[in-house]
Amino acid sequence: MKTIDELLSEGVDGKRVFVRADLNVPLADGLITDDGRIRAVLPTVKALADAGAKVIVASHLGRPKGAPDPAFSLLQPAERLAELLGAPVAFAQDTVGPAAHDAVRGLEPGQVAVIENLRFNAGETAKDDVERGEFADQLAALADVYVGDGFGAVHRKHASVFDLPARLPHYAGYLIATEVGVLKKLTEDVERPYVVALGGSKVSDKLAVIDELLGKADRLLIGGGMAFTFLKAKGYEIGASLVQEDQLATVTEYVERAEKNGVELLVPVDVVVAGQFPDLKTKAPAHPTTVAADAIPADRMGLDIGPETGALYASKFADAATVFWNGPMGVFEHPDFAEGTKAVAQALVDSQAFTVVGGGDSAAAVRILGFDEKAFGHISTGGGASLEYLEGKTLPGLAALED
Repeated sequence: MKTIDELLSEGVDGKRVFVRADLNVPLADGLITDDGRIRAVLPTVKALADAGAKVIVASHLGRPKGAPDPAFSLLQPAERLAELLGAPVAFAQDTVGPAAHDAVRGLEPGQVAVIENLRFNAGETAKDDVERGEFADQLAALADVYVGDGFGAVHRKHASVFDLPARLPHYAGYLIATEVGVLKKLTEDVERPYVVALGGSKVSDKLAVIDELLGKADRLLIGGGMAFTFLKAKGYEIGASLVQEDQLATVTEYVERAEKNGVELLVPVDVVVAGQFPDLKTKAPAHPTTVAADAIPADRMGLDIGPETGALYASKFADAATVFWNGPMGVFEHPDFAEGTKAVAQALVDSQAFTVVGGGDSAAAVRILGFDEKAFGHISTGGGASLEYLEGKTLPGLAALED
């Protein structure tokens, strides 16, 4: 795929450059709680603006139902982008309507505009190729050149990700180029030992990547809510913990295949439990206790890996050459259940390995728990995209940039 450096060498002064970014940041009470994805696209936006382009930034936010919804407006991300750029950013209150065209017409070389949430238009996410294509045509009318830099969306066959690049000269932005380079280090000529830690709530979200990693990783460490399906498959009492009964047979088969393939697959040896799911808004004390993984009381639910497990997992990172981590080890948003995720993050910081934090909640946890982002080899902006890449899938947004 052609990169932004090639575009810059060709010259962009006065050209309208459409940047498909990923400004899908978490919001609470209308405020951004983690601006990592906005900061990630800054190098691309700034380079284009500095070279004299008229930069049009577009993104989705949340899951609106194909119509405008103030709860999912990109106004807050646009204002934060302006703060980070140290320059005004125009904001259009629609995507392809009069406001968007007025905002683009009003741009001088070196200026930036953000158009409203792409998903306010049903054509962005339409399954129908014609409907999606019609929306892509409308977006193409705003610009002369396309730069793809929304890595968190490249696994989606959406108009702005898949169809629009076919209608304009297209290039990969700095973020996508970096993300792809990192993922190649996890899939091609991987330095070993290669250790993968997977967490999160549902094992079904990780089945395909586990299936793929059983032939590639040296060690696979399981945490988060998904761990309890593994523990139940081992015959343990898991109390009121989250479990996916329909995945028990698959998990059992994975455990057996790991042993056959010589992959060390570890599950928690102790867990932190409580009587109910904690209140994440008030952060009220949840009165946790730590128990052995095979002795969870019937009326308690597991909400984090325990300290013994944290120490065990940390020891498995100590001699690693490559580490990939996707998914928190517990309900890290509550202080009573954050220690397991902290232990894994700290182990990555302490490791001499090339460490990759696989986006989503893991990336948010690193920042929320106060870790220095520079202490990790790479923090991805796309959890789902990273996983699908590791699964060996073709990602529509990357394929579109390669044509």
